[in-house]
Amino acid sequence: MSDCLRITVKLIPKASKNAVMGWMQDAQGQDILKCCVTAIPEKGKANQALIKLLSKYWKIPKSNITLIRGETESVKILEIQGLNAEQIQD
Repeated sequence: MSDCLRITVKLIPKASKNAVMGWMQDAQGQDILKCCVTAIPEKGKANQALIKLLSKYWKIPKSNITLIRGETESVKILEIQGLNAEQIQD
């Protein structure tokens, strides 16, 4: 697939609102998208809320976003289909 990329997301569950907070860098200089969701980190609810939030944010189907790694961690790796790096950064 041509428009398929992986991004790193820092997820903050149990927040006061669902929001994409923006890009930041970790200690190694890697770009990380910081997101907050109101869902609790239990039984995948926060992960589902994250995928729903990003699908609305980028206006793509939820099925285009796949959780690759970090199901029970705050830092997650997502695979995004149908968008390129420039669209992700906007």
